[in-house]
Amino acid sequence: MVFREHTKVVQIGNKVIGGGNPIMIQSMTNTKTEDVAATVAQIKRLQEAGCDIVRCTVPNQEAANAIAKIKKQIEIPLVADIHFDYKMAIAAMENGADKIRINPGNIGSREKVAEVVKVAKERNIPIRIGVNSGSLEKELVAKYNGVTAQGIVESALDKVGIIEDLGYDNLVISIKSSDVMMSVEAHELLAGKTPYPIHVGITESGTVTSGNIKSAIGLGIILNSGVGDTIRVSLTGDPVEEIKSAKLILRTLGLRKGGIEVVSCPTCGRTNIDLIGLANQVETMVQGYDLDIKVAVMGCAVNGPGEAKEADIGIAGGIKEGLLIKKGEIIKKVPEAELLATLKDALDNWEK
Repeated sequence: MVFREHTKVVQIGNKVIGGGNPIMIQSMTNTKTEDVAATVAQIKRLQEAGCDIVRCTVPNQEAANAIAKIKKQIEIPLVADIHFDYKMAIAAMENGADKIRINPGNIGSREKVAEVVKVAKERNIPIRIGVNSGSLEKELVAKYNGVTAQGIVESALDKVGIIEDLGYDNLVISIKSSDVMMSVEAHELLAGKTPYPIHVGITESGTVTSGNIKSAIGLGIILNSGVGDTIRVSLTGDPVEEIKSAKLILRTLGLRKGGIEVVSCPTCGRTNIDLIGLANQVETMVQGYDLDIKVAVMGCAVNGPGEAKEADIGIAGGIKEGLLIKKGEIIKKVPEAELLATLKDALDNWEK
């Protein structure tokens, strides 16, 4: 069963998630939110890379006030991330946040949660209920003899119940763990138990290398099971890398079209060009194209055309020269130094 087709549709600024709508890609800024210029600049970079929804931390009043200024300069929805102070959740909404992310268990008393819900209800602002394995309640840790997928799900559903009891159902749920297989199990347990859209990610996944592997495995399994309406690839690094990875995960699973897919051979002793450098240059170059095609970068002019026949277009290196190929057919031979420019010219003139 594809659960995402049956979740509630939630409006976040000018985007919607749930109900079978396209899976939205999210990221989070790592600037100081109160530094409006730096935060706006990073958000614009994220949007250019393909970010659909962005989240900013709101730890203090200055950051909450900055939300209004940031909103005036960006085009994608902004989510305010709140950890402990319910007053910051209210201030963020008053300053125009399109959604807030809270863990009701960290906010404090039911009265404080009720104050947040009251403002959200007045403004029809969605609340993302976020539960992480690292903040699981002691009672649930004791009940399940440690941090478990069952405990995470029970905690999340308990928090959902609190908000529902307060008369509000404009909700999104996220349950995250740095343990990939625990995350997978938790989403399997949660699927079908709630009508709300689910935000999927592997929290604290690590650096670009390890984080990408963990996220690709975790998100791949979860998304392929039919769960997940919006995702974030959490990486320790430039958040733009999160967007690149998320797009590739979705495209690989067949859940998003558009954007050029680059395939390249692993190199061998037959390679006579700087294939590694060339492949990286191509991957960077193609990010600016809105084409739903496959581009191959091959290191061997002998086997390259045949190996790249499934690609729409590609280049293959020889000895100080290379080939431009389409669907495995050689189009022309050019000097090695002109390979990248030749490919760019072909993409510039591609008929959509």
